[in-house]
Amino acid sequence: MVTKSLIKRIKNLHQKKHRISDGLFLAEGVKVVQEFIRTGFECEQLLITPEWKTQFDEKSYTETGKDTFKKISCLRTPPGVLAVFKIPPPAQAVHKGLTVVLDDVNDPGNFGTIIRLCDWFGVKQLVCSPETVDCYNPKVVQAAMGSLARIEVIYMSLYSFLEESNRLRPSFGTFMDGKSVYGQSFTPDAALVMGNEANGIRPETGKLVQHRIGIPRFGALQQTESLNVATATAIFLSEMNRDFTEK
Repeated sequence: MVTKSLIKRIKNLHQKKHRISDGLFLAEGVKVVQEFIRTGFECEQLLITPEWKTQFDEKSYTETGKDTFKKISCLRTPPGVLAVFKIPPPAQAVHKGLTVVLDDVNDPGNFGTIIRLCDWFGVKQLVCSPETVDCYNPKVVQAAMGSLARIEVIYMSLYSFLEESNRLRPSFGTFMDGKSVYGQSFTPDAALVMGNEANGIRPETGKLVQHRIGIPRFGALQQTESLNVATATAIFLSEMNRDFTEK
Protein backbone atom coordinates (compact mmCIF):
# COMPACT_ATOMS: atom_id res chain seq x y z
CA MET A 1 0.00 0.00 0.00
CA VAL A 2 1.23 3.46 -0.91
CA THR A 3 0.60 5.74 2.06
CA LYS A 4 0.45 9.52 2.17
CA SER A 5 3.68 9.57 4.15
CA LEU A 6 5.44 7.52 1.46
CA ILE A 7 4.15 9.84 -1.26
CA LYS A 8 5.45 12.82 0.69
CA ARG A 9 8.81 11.14 1.27
CA ILE A 10 9.23 10.39 -2.44
CA LYS A 11 8.18 13.89 -3.49
CA ASN A 12 10.72 15.33 -1.04
CA LEU A 13 13.47 13.52 -2.95
CA HIS A 14 12.84 15.82 -5.91
CA GLN A 15 14.85 18.34 -3.87
CA LYS A 16 18.60 18.17 -3.29
CA LYS A 17 18.43 19.00 0.42
CA HIS A 18 16.23 15.97 1.09
CA ARG A 19 18.37 13.69 -1.06
CA ILE A 20 21.37 14.73 1.00
CA SER A 21 19.65 14.43 4.38
CA ASP A 22 17.99 11.09 3.56
CA GLY A 23 20.85 9.63 1.53
CA LEU A 24 18.39 8.56 -1.16
CA PHE A 25 17.61 9.30 -4.81
CA LEU A 26 14.93 8.48 -7.36
CA ALA A 27 15.13 6.59 -10.65
CA GLU A 28 12.30 6.14 -13.14
CA GLY A 29 11.69 3.87 -16.12
CA VAL A 30 12.04 0.11 -16.34
CA LYS A 31 15.47 0.05 -18.02
CA VAL A 32 17.01 2.68 -15.75
CA VAL A 33 15.69 1.03 -12.58
CA GLN A 34 16.77 -2.44 -13.71
CA GLU A 35 20.26 -1.14 -14.46
CA PHE A 36 20.70 0.23 -10.94
CA ILE A 37 19.38 -3.01 -9.44
CA ARG A 38 21.62 -5.11 -11.69
CA THR A 39 24.74 -3.18 -10.71
CA GLY A 40 24.08 -3.60 -7.00
CA PHE A 41 22.48 -0.34 -5.86
CA GLU A 42 20.38 -0.89 -2.75
CA CYS A 43 16.70 -0.40 -3.56
CA GLU A 44 14.57 0.82 -0.65
CA GLN A 45 11.26 1.09 -2.47
CA LEU A 46 10.01 0.00 -5.88
CA LEU A 47 6.64 1.12 -7.20
CA ILE A 48 5.16 -0.11 -10.47
CA THR A 49 1.90 -0.02 -12.38
CA PRO A 50 0.31 -3.40 -13.30
CA GLU A 51 1.70 -3.59 -16.85
CA TRP A 52 5.26 -3.98 -15.52
CA LYS A 53 4.58 -7.01 -13.29
CA THR A 54 6.51 -9.43 -15.48
CA GLN A 55 9.68 -7.30 -15.33
CA PHE A 56 10.28 -7.64 -11.58
CA ASP A 57 10.20 -10.24 -8.84
CA GLU A 58 6.78 -10.12 -7.16
CA LYS A 59 8.31 -9.72 -3.68
CA SER A 60 10.37 -6.70 -4.69
CA TYR A 61 7.68 -4.20 -5.67
CA THR A 62 4.54 -2.43 -4.56
CA GLU A 63 1.85 -2.23 -7.20
CA THR A 64 0.04 1.08 -7.52
CA GLY A 65 -2.09 3.05 -9.96
CA LYS A 66 -1.32 5.75 -12.50
CA ASP A 67 -2.95 8.44 -10.35
CA THR A 68 -0.33 7.86 -7.65
CA PHE A 69 2.46 8.07 -10.21
CA LYS A 70 1.21 11.46 -11.32
CA LYS A 71 1.75 12.66 -7.76
CA ILE A 72 5.25 11.28 -7.27
CA SER A 73 6.87 11.24 -10.71
CA CYS A 74 9.39 13.86 -11.81
CA LEU A 75 8.31 13.36 -15.42
CA ARG A 76 5.40 14.82 -17.37
CA THR A 77 4.51 11.35 -18.60
CA PRO A 78 5.23 8.90 -15.76
CA PRO A 79 6.70 5.63 -17.09
CA GLY A 80 5.02 3.48 -14.43
CA VAL A 81 8.22 2.32 -12.72
CA LEU A 82 9.84 4.34 -9.91
CA ALA A 83 12.47 3.25 -7.41
CA VAL A 84 14.09 4.80 -4.36
CA PHE A 85 17.78 3.90 -4.08
CA LYS A 86 20.39 4.53 -1.42
CA ILE A 87 23.15 6.92 -2.45
CA PRO A 88 26.42 4.95 -2.25
CA PRO A 89 29.40 6.22 -0.23
CA PRO A 90 31.54 8.72 -2.17
CA ALA A 91 34.47 7.28 -4.06
CA GLN A 92 38.05 8.49 -3.78
CA ALA A 93 39.62 10.25 -6.74
CA VAL A 94 42.36 8.37 -8.58
CA HIS A 95 44.90 9.85 -10.97
CA LYS A 96 45.02 7.11 -13.55
CA GLY A 97 43.34 6.60 -16.91
CA LEU A 98 41.20 9.20 -18.63
CA THR A 99 39.21 11.42 -16.27
CA VAL A 100 36.58 13.98 -17.28
CA VAL A 101 36.55 17.06 -15.04
CA LEU A 102 33.50 19.34 -14.97
CA ASP A 103 33.93 22.96 -13.87
CA ASP A 104 30.46 24.20 -12.85
CA VAL A 105 28.30 22.42 -15.44
CA ASN A 106 24.77 23.27 -14.28
CA ASP A 107 22.31 21.90 -16.83
CA PRO A 108 20.95 18.49 -15.74
CA GLY A 109 20.39 17.33 -19.31
CA ASN A 110 23.95 18.16 -20.30
CA PHE A 111 25.35 16.48 -17.21
CA GLY A 112 23.32 13.32 -17.76
CA THR A 113 24.47 13.15 -21.37
CA ILE A 114 28.10 13.59 -20.32
CA ILE A 115 27.71 10.69 -17.90
CA ARG A 116 26.45 8.54 -20.78
CA LEU A 117 29.39 9.67 -22.92
CA CYS A 118 31.83 8.68 -20.17
CA ASP A 119 30.21 5.26 -20.06
CA TRP A 120 30.40 4.94 -23.86
CA PHE A 121 34.07 5.93 -24.08
CA GLY A 122 35.17 3.88 -21.07
CA VAL A 123 35.78 6.80 -18.71
CA LYS A 124 35.21 5.42 -15.23
CA GLN A 125 35.69 8.59 -13.17
CA LEU A 126 34.01 11.98 -13.44
CA VAL A 127 35.36 14.69 -11.13
CA CYS A 128 33.10 17.70 -10.55
CA SER A 129 33.45 21.08 -8.89
CA PRO A 130 31.13 21.49 -5.87
CA GLU A 131 29.07 23.94 -7.95
CA THR A 132 28.28 21.35 -10.63
CA VAL A 133 24.68 20.12 -10.63
CA ASP A 134 23.86 17.18 -8.33
CA CYS A 135 24.36 13.89 -10.17
CA TYR A 136 21.31 12.47 -8.34
CA ASN A 137 19.03 15.22 -9.59
CA PRO A 138 16.13 13.25 -11.18
CA LYS A 139 16.70 14.99 -14.53
CA VAL A 140 20.36 13.96 -14.49
CA VAL A 141 19.48 10.38 -13.58
CA GLN A 142 16.95 10.27 -16.41
CA ALA A 143 19.31 11.76 -19.01
CA ALA A 144 22.10 9.38 -17.99
CA MET A 145 19.82 6.41 -18.84
CA GLY A 146 21.41 3.98 -16.39
CA SER A 147 25.03 4.95 -17.05
CA LEU A 148 25.24 6.62 -13.64
CA ALA A 149 25.28 3.12 -12.19
CA ARG A 150 28.69 2.52 -13.80
CA ILE A 151 30.44 5.89 -13.43
CA GLU A 152 32.12 7.17 -10.27
CA VAL A 153 31.06 10.81 -9.80
CA ILE A 154 33.22 12.70 -7.31
CA TYR A 155 32.64 16.24 -6.06
CA MET A 156 35.74 18.03 -4.81
CA SER A 157 37.94 21.10 -5.16
CA LEU A 158 39.25 21.15 -8.71
CA TYR A 159 42.33 23.01 -7.48
CA SER A 160 43.19 20.08 -5.19
CA PHE A 161 42.42 17.50 -7.84
CA LEU A 162 44.34 19.11 -10.71
CA GLU A 163 47.31 20.09 -8.54
CA GLU A 164 47.84 16.42 -7.70
CA SER A 165 46.81 15.07 -11.11
CA ASN A 166 49.22 17.34 -12.99
CA ARG A 167 52.15 15.67 -11.26
CA LEU A 168 51.18 12.32 -12.74
CA ARG A 169 49.57 12.97 -16.13
CA PRO A 170 48.74 15.79 -18.55
CA SER A 171 45.61 17.93 -18.23
CA PHE A 172 43.71 19.36 -21.18
CA GLY A 173 41.32 22.29 -20.84
CA THR A 174 38.78 23.18 -23.51
CA PHE A 175 38.80 26.79 -24.75
CA MET A 176 37.42 28.66 -27.75
CA ASP A 177 40.94 29.81 -28.63
CA GLY A 178 42.66 26.52 -27.78
CA LYS A 179 44.92 24.55 -30.09
CA SER A 180 42.95 22.36 -32.51
CA VAL A 181 42.05 19.03 -30.95
CA TYR A 182 42.65 17.41 -34.35
CA GLY A 183 46.38 18.17 -34.22
CA GLN A 184 46.94 17.22 -30.58
CA SER A 185 48.48 13.95 -29.39
CA PHE A 186 46.97 12.21 -26.36
CA THR A 187 47.86 9.38 -24.01
CA PRO A 188 45.53 6.97 -22.14
CA ASP A 189 46.29 8.81 -18.89
CA ALA A 190 44.92 12.36 -18.96
CA ALA A 191 42.41 14.77 -17.45
CA LEU A 192 39.92 16.55 -19.72
CA VAL A 193 38.42 19.72 -18.22
CA MET A 194 35.07 20.96 -19.52
CA GLY A 195 33.64 24.31 -18.46
CA ASN A 196 30.33 25.95 -17.64
CA GLU A 197 27.74 26.23 -20.41
CA ALA A 198 27.81 30.04 -20.49
CA ASN A 199 31.21 30.99 -19.10
CA GLY A 200 33.52 28.11 -19.89
CA ILE A 201 36.37 27.13 -17.57
CA ARG A 202 36.85 29.52 -14.67
CA PRO A 203 40.12 31.51 -14.70
CA GLU A 204 41.31 29.93 -11.45
CA THR A 205 40.80 26.47 -12.94
CA GLY A 206 42.31 27.48 -16.26
CA LYS A 207 45.58 28.40 -14.56
CA LEU A 208 46.03 24.74 -13.60
CA VAL A 209 45.39 23.38 -17.09
CA GLN A 210 48.57 22.32 -18.87
CA HIS A 211 47.26 22.23 -22.44
CA ARG A 212 44.56 24.46 -23.97
CA ILE A 213 42.63 22.70 -26.73
CA GLY A 214 39.58 23.60 -28.80
CA ILE A 215 37.35 22.54 -31.70
CA PRO A 216 37.93 24.64 -34.84
CA ARG A 217 34.94 26.08 -36.67
CA PHE A 218 34.59 25.05 -40.31
CA GLY A 219 31.59 27.10 -41.44
CA ALA A 220 32.17 29.86 -43.99
CA LEU A 221 30.74 32.57 -41.72
CA GLN A 222 32.09 31.14 -38.44
CA GLN A 223 29.52 33.06 -36.44
CA THR A 224 28.39 30.26 -34.10
CA GLU A 225 29.36 31.34 -30.59
CA SER A 226 29.99 27.91 -29.08
CA LEU A 227 29.01 24.25 -28.98
CA ASN A 228 26.76 22.64 -26.39
CA VAL A 229 29.04 21.31 -23.63
CA ALA A 230 27.78 17.73 -24.02
CA THR A 231 28.30 17.85 -27.80
CA ALA A 232 31.79 19.24 -27.31
CA THR A 233 32.58 16.53 -24.75
CA ALA A 234 31.63 13.87 -27.29
CA ILE A 235 34.02 15.33 -29.87
CA PHE A 236 36.91 15.67 -27.42
CA LEU A 237 36.48 12.15 -26.03
CA SER A 238 36.32 10.71 -29.52
CA GLU A 239 39.53 12.45 -30.54
CA MET A 240 41.32 11.62 -27.29
CA ASN A 241 40.53 7.94 -27.76
CA ARG A 242 41.62 7.95 -31.41
CA ASP A 243 45.36 7.99 -30.59
CA PHE A 244 45.31 4.92 -28.37
CA THR A 245 42.52 2.85 -29.88
CA GLU A 246 43.55 -0.07 -32.06
CA LYS A 247 42.81 0.61 -35.69
